[in-house]
Amino acid sequence: MVQCEMCGAETASPTTVKIEGAEIDVCDDCAEFGTEVRQPASESTSTKYSTGSSEDGASASSGGSGSSGGGSTSRGPDMFDDMEEVVQDYDDRIRSAREADGLSQEDLAKELNEKASLIRKLERGSMLPSDSVQSKLERRLDITLTEGGVDDTDWEGGSASGEYTLGDVVQRKDS
Repeated sequence: MVQCEMCGAETASPTTVKIEGAEIDVCDDCAEFGTEVRQPASESTSTKYSTGSSEDGASASSGGSGSSGGGSTSRGPDMFDDMEEVVQDYDDRIRSAREADGLSQEDLAKELNEKASLIRKLERGSMLPSDSVQSKLERRLDITLTEGGVDDTDWEGGSASGEYTLGDVVQRKDS
């Protein structure tokens, strides 16, 4: 017997329904509150949270581990590789450029149509600038607050499998 995910009643044959965007297994009484979801008969053994069939995963992992290069070079590009990051010393750059132009925090805030408290927080380093504020600051103060994205495409492993271990990266103090 399976429990209804809505009311908790025991049911021998739960029905999968979609309620408020969630697919849940419910009893016949609660099925009227949602729309029934038809599941193909061929996938009766997999769960709705399955990440793939075990046969495919086993052959891919055993075949890939013996090849040179390992899995690190087969990774496709992700969206974070191309993103620019805010530099570590953005607060100092903003303050130095503002002071070089002879502006107070309030004057700069007025020119950028932002609040003076925002400029104070940015110069303190307690807040990262939003994209729009960052572009305003870069234009007005003629500074650059970003550095290029991380290029890890040529990151090759040090071990026989082609992947780095923690021991390859860490620098020990005693050596």
